[in-house]
Amino acid sequence: MKVILLQELKGKGGEGDVVDVAPGFANNYLLPQKVAILATKGNLKQLEQRKHNIAKREENRLADAGKIKETLDGALVKVEAKVGEEGQLFGSVTAQMIADAIKAATDVDVDRRRIELGHAIKTAGQHEVTISLYRDIKTTVKLFVGGAGDEVAPAEAEAEVVEETIEEVAEAPAEAAE
Repeated sequence: MKVILLQELKGKGGEGDVVDVAPGFANNYLLPQKVAILATKGNLKQLEQRKHNIAKREENRLADAGKIKETLDGALVKVEAKVGEEGQLFGSVTAQMIADAIKAATDVDVDRRRIELGHAIKTAGQHEVTISLYRDIKTTVKLFVGGAGDEVAPAEAEAEVVEETIEEVAEAPAEAAE
């Protein structure tokens, strides 16, 4: 079933794209949610007339995403969480917690659904998080997870991670020899 998308749909296309989708997906989700309209002759003719406006909006969205990317690239964001012994968290860091921390640190609103967590963050320390801003535009934010009393500067955070790694590597051969 061919439909015209009225807004971006991840994995399918952007506003104004004519895509072929399963009839059930169109009838049960896209059409009732007003994400798409049927690709009839009349709707396709209206689409041709609106192409110029759609291109302008797309250009503005790309420019906005570029500005946000410049702001967020390599930013250090701190998330406070309860940390137990040996750096294990009670629970895990959620995408909403990361979005709130980014808002507090850089004054940029990021939708939590755009934050790509490959796996749950359950340890204290520094992590890298990828944020999909718009279509192919992505940025990486450095995330420091620690307790409420932990005040770690960016250089100190990296130094601690390196020191912990060095200590683990040094202890491994000693344990293997025993």
